Amino acid sequence: MVNLGLTKVDDALAAKHPGLGSYAACQSHAFMKGTGTFVLGAVGFFALQRVLQKKLPYPLQWSLLVSIVASSVGSYAVTRWETQKCSDLWLLLETGKVPDRSPPQVPKTEESEGSGKTKYGDIME
Repeated sequence: MVNLGLTKVDDALAAKHPGLGSYAACQSHAFMKGTGTFVLGAVGFFALQRVLQKKLPYPLQWSLLVSIVASSVGSYAVTRWETQKCSDLWLLLETGKVPDRSPPQVPKTEESEGSGKTKYGDIME
């Protein structure tokens, strides 16, 4: 039986999706990495601001606010990145194909300068 958080998944469903355990472990790791990023980021930003506060004094509440907001943004970015990797793992385990995450290529058209035409049609004089 596979555990997803506090919920146990039925054996029939786990047998239908053999990669479910790996995906659940990956997601758990991603969330823990995001939590660690938040804690270490908040402590690091706060310590950095305490050092800088000797040259630029401002209230403690602003140091806390900036530290928490900055570490929240960093934690969100790390969690999102790691969760995307887990989604790719799930797709690989289910379909056997790695999803293409590269941005689509836009073909460039070459237009001659003096042809009198634009991409919208003829030039009216």
